[in-house]
Amino acid sequence: MEITLLDGGMGQELIARSDAPATPLWSTDVMRATPDLVRAVHADYFAAGAQVATANTYAIHRDRLVKAGVEEEFEALHRLALEQARAARDAHGKGRVAGAIGPLGASYRPDLQPEHGEAVARFAEVAALQAPLCDLLICESVASVAHAKAALEGASGHGVPVWIAFTVDDTDGSRLRSGEPLAEAVAACDGAAALLANCSIPEAMPAALAELAKAGVPFGAYANGFTEISAGFLEDSPTVDALTSREDLGPATYADHVMEWVGQGATIIGGCCEVGPAHIAEIARRLESLP
Repeated sequence: MEITLLDGGMGQELIARSDAPATPLWSTDVMRATPDLVRAVHADYFAAGAQVATANTYAIHRDRLVKAGVEEEFEALHRLALEQARAARDAHGKGRVAGAIGPLGASYRPDLQPEHGEAVARFAEVAALQAPLCDLLICESVASVAHAKAALEGASGHGVPVWIAFTVDDTDGSRLRSGEPLAEAVAACDGAAALLANCSIPEAMPAALAELAKAGVPFGAYANGFTEISAGFLEDSPTVDALTSREDLGPATYADHVMEWVGQGATIIGGCCEVGPAHIAEIARRLESLP
């Protein structure tokens, strides 16, 4: 069985390595100030064993940049993020670059999704910018069926494979953050090259993987290390300091979860927020023992 090992979280790594205060633009603001730091994080993930560099483009949407008064940087920021990922990949000598497309509005807030036509157009604009500079596109933290449909439609047709990553309920991984059954979203994603679960706690992933496995395409998971998605983070223009990281999810423990997912048939694995290079290195070490 061939396993693809993704990288871990970018935003939380940048926050941890920077002395800048948390802002609603999160990792985008850190990159604007110190782009070389983004490249360094990518390099550390490749050195740890990751095979894919996920570009720091998750939060680069016009609606978020408008609030910060920097919409004119929209295209340049996408190029900058992808250039950092490509530079790290080239220095490493192998690997793929994934363009990341996060939710419109805010993470975990499916109620902020625009109507379908507008959402498709926004996702398509981002995909068109990223596709020439990457090997695949990952629509991340997909929280509702409507989000899944719009993201897949907007990201498709740009010459690179599209992966869809769903964020699921932390207490019931068979449901999206919207409360809708994950199975409904999976059924709406015909044409996706891979289906994943992301940015939910590791304990929720087995139930999600059981649903993703039914689609007949490569599937997998990459979890976060937050205790929960707090009420404060669901408010308007949140900052990541509203979230608390777990203290019981070190590299060995996280790798235990990941190897359970591999046992379920997952072939694309990695980490999301609060999962760093040490976690990826431990997963790579475990994978070396597999046939």
